[in-house]
Amino acid sequence: MHIAMLAPIAWRTPPRHYGPWENVASLLTEGLVSCGHEVSLFATADSLTSGRLHAVCPQGYEEDRSLIPKVWECLHISELFEHADGYDIIHNHFDYLPLTYTGLTTTPVVTTIHGFSSPGILPVYKKYNRSVSYVSISEADRSPELDYIKTIHHGIDIGLFDFQPRWRDTLLFFGRIHNDKGARQAIEIARRCKKKLILAGIIQDQAYYDQYVAPHIDNDWVMYAGSVGPVERDQLLGEACALLHPIQFDEPFGLSVIESMACGTPVVAFDSGSMSELIQNGKNGFLVNSVDQAVDAVARIQEIDRADCRRHVERYFTADRMIHEYIQVYEMILDAEGPFNGPK
Repeated sequence: MHIAMLAPIAWRTPPRHYGPWENVASLLTEGLVSCGHEVSLFATADSLTSGRLHAVCPQGYEEDRSLIPKVWECLHISELFEHADGYDIIHNHFDYLPLTYTGLTTTPVVTTIHGFSSPGILPVYKKYNRSVSYVSISEADRSPELDYIKTIHHGIDIGLFDFQPRWRDTLLFFGRIHNDKGARQAIEIARRCKKKLILAGIIQDQAYYDQYVAPHIDNDWVMYAGSVGPVERDQLLGEACALLHPIQFDEPFGLSVIESMACGTPVVAFDSGSMSELIQNGKNGFLVNSVDQAVDAVARIQEIDRADCRRHVERYFTADRMIHEYIQVYEMILDAEGPFNGPK
């Protein structure tokens, strides 16, 4: 099977630090190659892969602000579709824009919908609903207006995350510094628990950071570690007594949640979006609905067996499991000799 893997170009594939969609595209590419499939990865020119790299964009436009995103997105996507007939299947991780090119080829296209940035993008997905196969990343993130071939939860390379049976009396927030992710609420939870908080992640909303985060950073009780790479990520996740995930939106998935559990660190998350699909309440973390409940959950964090957190990821959220499920989807589509989606 020859697969064209279309990654985003905001960041390198795999990302140096932030870049969840690029991360999934990379894991899937490498896993498919190791299974004997031929994969052409369409990504930035500085990307790393054991497959065949096909690139027109020199590097991620978030890493080189001289690049105009829409210009390079058009060049990147059109490059794949101008070669589309050379592949057995195209796997799109680039959101809705590539769907508008699908009428130019008979090669089947599967699109992983990594989340809906706005209900306003739904018209594009609806237009191509019966000509492209959609995969959702959680049951919670499915739109009732679309058909799906399967829900496939993300997986991680668990070998990159060391299990830490011992921890420090420190809380961690790991995610975009943005209202959606709840950095402000994490600071409030840590303050009321009288515990040190480390925040890590890209500053996606500078005004939010300036108003709600920066005034609290004293490098004593609250510190900001920046957007960290894999080694520092593993250390921060493993040393924390809990990961705070007080999200303010319907989280489509939440890679940091399973990365934390892979290190043995339980998660205290607001019960929204996909959280109940990732966290077994009271088993590998706590699902809460308010800052007050989160404070109570942190006080009970030692009730969680950190080994159970690790086992949960090993059972349900490995890259190998994710890769196997995508291979099944490819085979279903090819056996159907055309686009295929299951019932709503």
